[in-house]
Amino acid sequence: MRKRPNSSWTYWRVVIGVCAGVAIVVVGGLTGHVRIATPAEAAEEVDCSVVKCIALTFDDGPSPYTDRLLQILEANDAKATFFEIGNKVAANPEGAKRVVEAGMELGSHTWEHPNMTAIPLEDIPAQFSKASDAIESATGQRPKLVRTAGGLVDDQVLAEAGRQGLADINWDVIPFDWANDANTDATRYMLMTQIKPSSVVLFHDTYSSTVDLVEQFLPVLKANGYHMVTVTQMLGERAPGSTYGSRDNGPPVNGLVDIPPGEIPSLPNTPSPAPMPNLPITDIPGANSGGVNNGA
Repeated sequence: MRKRPNSSWTYWRVVIGVCAGVAIVVVGGLTGHVRIATPAEAAEEVDCSVVKCIALTFDDGPSPYTDRLLQILEANDAKATFFEIGNKVAANPEGAKRVVEAGMELGSHTWEHPNMTAIPLEDIPAQFSKASDAIESATGQRPKLVRTAGGLVDDQVLAEAGRQGLADINWDVIPFDWANDANTDATRYMLMTQIKPSSVVLFHDTYSSTVDLVEQFLPVLKANGYHMVTVTQMLGERAPGSTYGSRDNGPPVNGLVDIPPGEIPSLPNTPSPAPMPNLPITDIPGANSGGVNNGA
């Protein structure tokens, strides 16, 4: 008859095995032989074909609020795509660099944020190239994605984007954060009624109120099983000269379930200041981006 193992020895054998495994991971991590994935890297392994993904995008930066937004995204294991204006990047290269160092995707929002369909044809190339040059100088990475002011494109704009290796990205959900500003309830309502799997959402990180909203809304997305990823992770590599999305919202979907108020993070006691305007458009006489605050 086979002798039953001593229960005490079985227990200690399990303990020794667990400790040995932990030691291997710790020593391996310290020596570089075993590498533990960071939360951001774990997010990159998400397969959006089998789980619910959403791509949050932020236009018009870098701004004074971008760093706080990056901290909020990191705290929630979230990735996002930033479309930054070239002349702002040139004025604040370190701000753009921190976006990339945080593991986010950085695309172009043109050099000066003009209406690309209304400027002279000969001015289109520089709006793309100067922005890409500024982003590459700041971050070491040349952008592959672009979003034009107001999402306005035509055949000439897309053709030039293609020549410069850029794919155009618009959106599926536009919550009007720039129009609502501190009225975050109105912006939140649009998010609650429009978001669905694989949505590309348009925000602006030039508003502290938008950053407040994101901090309080990320737990809602997580509670509904969403993974916050970059545009490229969700949509895949886009062909230069192609375009994605629209400029409008679709029909309401009401697909999100809200969370109890007690689970919504409290905010720092900081009021929302006035919107941050974009830098003036100086390269194209008479051009503007169509907004009362020059696209702010």
